[in-house]
Amino acid sequence: MSKFSHLIEQIEKMTVAELSDLVEQLQERFGIENLTPTIAPQQEVKVEEEASDSVTVILKDAGASRIAVIKAIKEVIGLGLRESKDVVDKAPIEIKKDISEVEAKEIQQRLQDAGAVVEIK
Repeated sequence: MSKFSHLIEQIEKMTVAELSDLVEQLQERFGIENLTPTIAPQQEVKVEEEASDSVTVILKDAGASRIAVIKAIKEVIGLGLRESKDVVDKAPIEIKKDISEVEAKEIQQRLQDAGAVVEIK
């Protein structure tokens, strides 16, 4: 096993939102700005196909576990606790729009696990 096996295993278990947060924290920690990924031509086609399948996640209702839903919104969107509470108070409201269906399903699952009623359009 390489010395990075454990780290790679942890990364494989992360959601898209968690990976995004990780990248942001690494960029801040090491002072990296405006990274533009290099995409091979065959990958560009795949990205364009995914973009056409964009969906919107809508929080319909916070349910009985409002505090758990507020915490989940905070993690998913990356807002502060107060801003996340304001989002939950405004339900029904769009949480994220123009995202891939896979990311939307992950967000929906996280919010539903917290007790929220979520719709994907």
